[in-house]
Amino acid sequence: MSDPLSLSESETPLIRYGQLWSPEIMEDVHVKAQLGRYRIRGFSTLRKFVSFDDLTFIPCSMSRVPLEGYREKCDTETLLGTRYAKNPIVLKTPITIAGMSFGALSRNAKTALGRAATKVGTSTTTGDGGMLMAEREASRQLVYQVLPSRYGFNPHHMRMANALEIVMGQGAKPGTGGVLLGQKVSDEIAHMRQLPPGVDQRSPVRHPDFTGPDDMVAKVEELRIATDWEIPIYVKMGASRVADDVKLAVKAGVDVIVLDGAEGGTGASPDILMDHTGIPTLAAVVEARNALYEMGMDGVVQLVISGGIRSGVDAAKALALGADAVSIGTGALIALNCNRPIYVEDYHALGTEPYACHHCHTGRCPVGITTQDPELMARLDIDEAADRVVNYLNAMTMEIQMLARACGKSDVHDLEPEDLRALTLEASFITGIPVVGTNIAFGRPDLYQPAHSANHSKIK
Repeated sequence: MSDPLSLSESETPLIRYGQLWSPEIMEDVHVKAQLGRYRIRGFSTLRKFVSFDDLTFIPCSMSRVPLEGYREKCDTETLLGTRYAKNPIVLKTPITIAGMSFGALSRNAKTALGRAATKVGTSTTTGDGGMLMAEREASRQLVYQVLPSRYGFNPHHMRMANALEIVMGQGAKPGTGGVLLGQKVSDEIAHMRQLPPGVDQRSPVRHPDFTGPDDMVAKVEELRIATDWEIPIYVKMGASRVADDVKLAVKAGVDVIVLDGAEGGTGASPDILMDHTGIPTLAAVVEARNALYEMGMDGVVQLVISGGIRSGVDAAKALALGADAVSIGTGALIALNCNRPIYVEDYHALGTEPYACHHCHTGRCPVGITTQDPELMARLDIDEAADRVVNYLNAMTMEIQMLARACGKSDVHDLEPEDLRALTLEASFITGIPVVGTNIAFGRPDLYQPAHSANHSKIK
């Protein structure tokens, strides 16, 4: 037998270094060694978090009576902004379209999302860079974002909105500002944002006119006065120090909290932020709802959850855990045509394949969604794209209703933690929901106790 130490190079066995130095990690080092900077990409996290998939519904059988799907009504109407606004947002479904900028998305994509939201009876949201008038015309209910960058900010446009959303952060990159690379800063985008065309836009992370929660009280008051107290004021934040952030937002006087979990998507971000910052959406909704309970503000301040919501199943579980509504971004783009296997040669030119494309930041979207190139943009037919999003939203809504009826609920907002069981110990620890096959909840025993809700004095 030959001495293993004397094996020739061709006979040396392949050594696997496991997860610490996997081929993917080595490839990442090679790329950074060539670029001399961190990597940027679009889409969302590549990590697997504890998620809504780790929960299951327990529908009615003997102990409860389910509702008949074709004969008994299950309401989906959703109110947002009931705390102070004279005209709260009234939605026909608890699913809204998240903020995505004209710049990150094409004109056709933004217009299609507005038309779809109007047909379904929900709202859509602007994004960094101001209001695209085509989107305003297409959207019966439009939420206008107030971002740290103030790019394209216009007080007259603000007064045209149905709600305002103060953006403090997002799930894909909490604690950092937005990115729009120069290849997407067309002449039109540059004009709207008062920037030089073709130059990377790096948005600031802090608002220029307030730095902390005490200042935010004055900012909320200023926005209410500017809009005559007519419309709701939202605040959007990336899921981070959730309990404290929610309580400070409530104290600042907002009507609605939009909480974006770590699975949230983006048009461009350093990839380390998507994979290694923030907390998962499942944990975020639990912590936020508990914070509202502690303040006696559940049912007064509405909670909208976003970040990796893919289906009516995800949405129904979020509602059961305490959300009043959900917001979708990436799912809506996929419904438009994102990652669809058409124009395959253009995917190959980007070095990727359909169903694996995360090159939103390049401006070379093969299906015309995340681009400002007129030829690529023309590939997205607005009416057809809007119809696909309408179908997706309607399907999601019907899925929520199906699960609610199965649990004996005539209103999707009556879904509750008792309708769920955890499939893993991690999910039970996070949610306080019993593990399947047991009556043991491994999480905090104070979660979801209603002592704070019905008779608690409300902080307004």
